[in-house]
Amino acid sequence: MNLILFEPGEIASPLSRADSRAVHIEKVLKRAPGDLFDAGIVNGPRGKGRVVSVGSDGIVFEFEATTPTTPADPIDLLLAIPRPQTARKILGEATALGVASIRFFISEKGERSYAESTLWRSGEWRRHLVEGAAQAFDTRIPEVTHFASLSEAIEGLPQGSQRIALDNYEATRRMTPVGPGLAAILGFGPERGWSAGERDLLRQKGFELAHLGTRVLRTETAVVAAVAIAKAGA
Repeated sequence: MNLILFEPGEIASPLSRADSRAVHIEKVLKRAPGDLFDAGIVNGPRGKGRVVSVGSDGIVFEFEATTPTTPADPIDLLLAIPRPQTARKILGEATALGVASIRFFISEKGERSYAESTLWRSGEWRRHLVEGAAQAFDTRIPEVTHFASLSEAIEGLPQGSQRIALDNYEATRRMTPVGPGLAAILGFGPERGWSAGERDLLRQKGFELAHLGTRVLRTETAVVAAVAIAKAGA
């Protein structure tokens, strides 16, 4: 936990000593009253927290902002909803890499039940975003939305972005870095691959099919690799 992140409404209240952040402040950072620690507000400024007191009611702290919110990288992900354990990894890693948004959609060849996982219904998904931002020493988390189909997910995507859909089957070129100053939309299909109709739609909407080489990668690995390649041209 490189940065202790708080929701805006938490700043004025004591932090329960059972909270994982409090445990980290006390046991890992070994901070006592008067000591400082790196802190930030989710989607807000970064700065310094100062422990005021530690008692049975929790850790009382103050926060002073020193660094404004950093803008997200102009990279949006279009992602067929994967199995929950894969989604957890992607949420954290994509946030750590600084993407602007993740649009999950139900794909034609994907498992529809993944969209009903407790990961999404319980709100657990947001915790993985916050953990990814804390790991990256940043406060920005991506916007996450859900759609019933690829066609719905594509509607409203930013204009003027380079559109790339990763495909192991019909892509004829390897993915290359996005040009300096350009935004990118990266599309990832389900484990079984894009359907013929989805490929047609992607092409109609200006997506170019590209691959990451001859090796077949797990979805979470492909997301990290593709975002890293896209950012390499910045």
